[in-house]
Amino acid sequence: MQKLNLSQSLSQKLSPQQIQFIKLLQVPTAELDTRIEEELEINPALEEGKDEEPEQTQEDDFEDSFDEDAGRDDHELNLDDYLDDEYSGYKMQGDGNYNPDEDDREIPISSQASLHEQLITQLNFLKLDERQKIIGQQLIGSIENDGYIRRDLEAIINDLAFSQNIETDIDEMEEILRKIQNFDPAGIAARTLQECLIIQLERKEHPDDPAVMNALLILQDCFEEFTKKHYSKIQKRLDLDEEQIKDSINLITRLNPKPGGTSDGLVRTQYIIPDFILTNVGGKLEVSLNSRNAPELRISRSYSEMFDAYDKSDKKDKKLKDTVTFVKQKLDSAKWFIDAIKQRQNTLLRTMEAILDYQKEFFIDGDETNLRPMILKDIAERIGMDISTVSRVANSKAIQTEFGVYPLKYFFSEGIATDSGEDVSNREVKSVLQTMVDGEDKKRPLSDDKLVKMLNKLGYNIARRTVAKYREQLQIPVARLRKELL
Repeated sequence: MQKLNLSQSLSQKLSPQQIQFIKLLQVPTAELDTRIEEELEINPALEEGKDEEPEQTQEDDFEDSFDEDAGRDDHELNLDDYLDDEYSGYKMQGDGNYNPDEDDREIPISSQASLHEQLITQLNFLKLDERQKIIGQQLIGSIENDGYIRRDLEAIINDLAFSQNIETDIDEMEEILRKIQNFDPAGIAARTLQECLIIQLERKEHPDDPAVMNALLILQDCFEEFTKKHYSKIQKRLDLDEEQIKDSINLITRLNPKPGGTSDGLVRTQYIIPDFILTNVGGKLEVSLNSRNAPELRISRSYSEMFDAYDKSDKKDKKLKDTVTFVKQKLDSAKWFIDAIKQRQNTLLRTMEAILDYQKEFFIDGDETNLRPMILKDIAERIGMDISTVSRVANSKAIQTEFGVYPLKYFFSEGIATDSGEDVSNREVKSVLQTMVDGEDKKRPLSDDKLVKMLNKLGYNIARRTVAKYREQLQIPVARLRKELL
């Protein structure tokens, strides 16, 4: 098969059920209950509870009736048969690792996750058609925890074509994005710090205030000088006196650089339920799925019997044939959903067990310096699945350990060579870098060049551009910005 082109119509490649399975794999534990409840509501052939053992003859009739339905998808969830190379590797075996004793062992951790809900609520107040609303939802879904959209709009356009079968362009995206940027909290959905601060200034109660107008000029025309604290250059370029520039700079520095982290009554604390539970039994590490990931679901016995009775009756009656078709569809859908849940369980476990084996030293003592460099490809090769599969699991899942709850993304990092010839995780280097900055003289903060020399002395072979990248990831400003303001 040819690889999936994200700009092509999704319906030409994957069926709705296949798309739902991919989405089901990404659903975090806290949302799985809701997803299952939705399925139970729309499908009367699906029930909660342990599977009932039907009589052998009835089971055979039920299985045969599925196989005889030519022209429909096989009821077995054989993902290798219908997923192309881009999404191969989802097929699993076994029934998961469900431990009913884990119900009381959940230790949820706080997460500011409701901001997106509030933004969606505000989106619903806009007079948008259904298509525009979906585009708005996609943009809101691309907003990161600090309130920024860092993904290129072209990439989001591709996502819409792939996941929603909606074609759009940059002009339409930016038009809807501007509407979202008018939402609360002020500065939300900005693509850069400059845009974020300008949005907040434009929404000031008195936009004609001289300090606000001068602050806008600084951000629009002298942003680079502002970030470097070259206030004398700004003062000369904009012809401002000392009092004017101080008022404007003070106004800018009181703006919120991370609107996604504000409270303002918009973000309320929710909880993340870990997807995995790690226990250390006599030095042996054991990982199991959170029990919420292993719901007991079964096919309705009454629906199976109903189908069996209808299927054996006179099918010449059109109304009866329609009834048989309806019942068959519901049974087919219930069987698929149960299989999909089981495969979700096994994909999660296989991925987590591979991570556990790879990072065993860390999981024994929780020491961050014991983390090994690890990328998605390392785990994908170990479990024989596609990198995209591992990415979907790692992006939305967490594990509870005796040292705390960690998102799976935490364990993936690049490697840095040392003088001894070994590779260490970049997390170790970042930890050392953070310690250096925390202990620096704030009147004379360390430059990137100085940090490189200090790290090199400790045996870390690291380039200046890498230090700059890690510093930015740690949200540490450049040395000039770590000084006190005027």
